[in-house]
Amino acid sequence: MNRLRQHWVFIGAPLAVIPALAFLPALAYLVITPSVGHANLIAVLLFPALALVEAIGLFQLVRCCVTRPFDLLTAFAFSALLVVLVIAAYTGLFLAVVAGRM
Repeated sequence: MNRLRQHWVFIGAPLAVIPALAFLPALAYLVITPSVGHANLIAVLLFPALALVEAIGLFQLVRCCVTRPFDLLTAFAFSALLVVLVIAAYTGLFLAVVAGRM
């Protein structure tokens, strides 16, 4: 069971954090101010892939957080979830600022 929890954390954390970090620059350069050729096509392909990978990573982190023994793996999974929450907060703040300027 401990090996499976390690797999959930060490695979789930990058799967959750990296797409969350990649979302805002991709949104800025592909949707808000398209500066790449075929930006709409890239955005249509990229955003569902980012959402799917993010969901898989979050699911694995949550599965590690809800298991019974509270140990270092659980704390690491919870801290990765907090990092994703902070990234989501600043992304939302950026989108609110952009929407206010439009």
